[in-house]
Amino acid sequence: MSTNTDIIRDFIAAWSRLDAAELADYFTEDGTYHNMPMGPVSGKSNVQGFIAAFLKNWTQTNWDVLNLSEHENIVFAERLDRTKLGDISVDLPCCGVFEMHEGKIRVWRDYFDMATYTKALE
Repeated sequence: MSTNTDIIRDFIAAWSRLDAAELADYFTEDGTYHNMPMGPVSGKSNVQGFIAAFLKNWTQTNWDVLNLSEHENIVFAERLDRTKLGDISVDLPCCGVFEMHEGKIRVWRDYFDMATYTKALE
């Protein structure tokens, strides 16, 4: 049986495949993704659409896990998200907090500096 940490490690690795449907499948049906600079998105199909919208311009992404910790049903993942949009590279420090329920993500809150992302795209 996988631990919550194992599931999140797999979820992070899955981002490199740029498949919004696969990523949304890690969420509960009523799951919420809150990319902190923006409002939260709830419901698996809405999460999938939200992820698909920003993946459409990505050509590659690999996320380096810097620290990963679990306490009860919470997993904390400090990362460096390395993403390419065509020839543009963006290295974005992030910290994700995942509330887990029965092997799925119920809530994901991701904290990062939006200016780091947008400045790299200029």
